[in-house]
Amino acid sequence: MDVVALGESMVTFLPTRAGRLADVPSFDRGIGGAESNVACALAAAGHRARWVSRVGADGFGDHLVEAIARYGVDTSAVRRDPHCPTGIYFRTADDRDTDAHEVLYYRAGSAASAMSPDPDSVDHTALAAARILHLSGITAALSADCLALLRELTARRPGRPLVSFDVNYRPGLWSGGASDAPRVLLDIARGADLVFVGEDEAADAWGVTGGPEAIRAALPEPATLVVKQGSHGATIHTHGEPAVFQAALKVDVVAPVGAGDAFAAGFLSATLRGLPADQRLRHGHLMAAAALTVPGDLATPPARQDADRLAALDADAWGTLRLGPGWTDGTPVEPVADVPVNTEAKEEART
Repeated sequence: MDVVALGESMVTFLPTRAGRLADVPSFDRGIGGAESNVACALAAAGHRARWVSRVGADGFGDHLVEAIARYGVDTSAVRRDPHCPTGIYFRTADDRDTDAHEVLYYRAGSAASAMSPDPDSVDHTALAAARILHLSGITAALSADCLALLRELTARRPGRPLVSFDVNYRPGLWSGGASDAPRVLLDIARGADLVFVGEDEAADAWGVTGGPEAIRAALPEPATLVVKQGSHGATIHTHGEPAVFQAALKVDVVAPVGAGDAFAAGFLSATLRGLPADQRLRHGHLMAAAALTVPGDLATPPARQDADRLAALDADAWGTLRLGPGWTDGTPVEPVADVPVNTEAKEEART
């Protein structure tokens, strides 16, 4: 496999209209999960991707496995748990940054929260059989067993895959252990080879507010550190090389959900192809723009030749790109005169 992603996915219920959850009469069913989002985006972009997890022996587990497999993701290593249910959640249609937004998770005691270092819990052979193993801080918050599994997978040892870790700091998931979350996530990140973290996350979790250079000083161990700076752009720090910054794209945002996972997928896709640092960041921005211009977590990625063409634009042309709904449907995208954009792209999805 090119990439193996481990983590919990849930069945999501999306309201058919705006309003309080108490007032919404019906919901559409979807899927959501940071790691499976990355796997789905990579598979849709032509890479060999596998998702490893646990789901319940129930209809929701069937739906998750079947839906993720339809993206071309290998789900053969997903374990079914006859005793624990598949996690689900409901959310309102409002933007996640508004006070009216509501999310209700039903994931306590879920099948995925039972993942552990025990070989009977997850298929460790399937985890190791990849060029890149992708993890996130969400898994560490699910249970003590899940945290032990992440500590084992990020322990530095010869022959392991390149370990990619998205910090994904979600204080609400840590319940009684929230006070330990910053230290735990920093420890796990130090064991990874490639780390994704947002400037806002670094400030909230670790109190680091001095920008990418300060974050690198606080986290020097990973060979590659990608600092996401929201609608401003992203910076990559690589051992032995100067820092590289690439501006974000102007995007007419439909919904911000899933953009952070899409950015990681675009960056990992370019990494697998051996592209230079600036191209990796641009491919991350392009994949994020695809997610930002659809209502759900997952979007059709741009065709590789189109993404390569756009990523190769000079700085001036890149700065004049403006992307909106439908831009990945094969219609040629060209730089345009800079005009005001209604909504700035948001690169951090909160899942």
